[in-house]
Amino acid sequence: MSTVWAKAEQKGITLHAACADDITVRHDPKWTAEALGNMLDNAVKYTPSGGCVCISVRPWHFYTRIDLSDTGMGIQQEHFHDVFKRFYRAPEAAAQEGIGLGLYLANGIITRQKGYISVASEPGKGTTFSVYLLS
Repeated sequence: MSTVWAKAEQKGITLHAACADDITVRHDPKWTAEALGNMLDNAVKYTPSGGCVCISVRPWHFYTRIDLSDTGMGIQQEHFHDVFKRFYRAPEAAAQEGIGLGLYLANGIITRQKGYISVASEPGKGTTFSVYLLS
């Protein structure tokens, strides 16, 4: 995770996190950290210098919802499901480092914990990945 912070600092990206102290979630700490770390790494990677990455955690029905939002390049709606495929790389992301495994692995980790991930995005404005884990 420290490399993510270093990359964000190097690019001048503001990182912001909001989470109440009383929120609980059922999860495997090691694997959930791996999944969220992959997603946070992507957020920093695809956000231009001077952008912002925000994490918010809040209760959501029977789940705890973790939103990772960025002010990056965004994703075309027709590719929302593709980003979770192994080795998928959007044409507009080809110039960035990576091989297309981060979201694939994150999705597998979260799914095995009886959770799920959704995506909302607008090209040119940013993306929000929402992770839902049982409370």
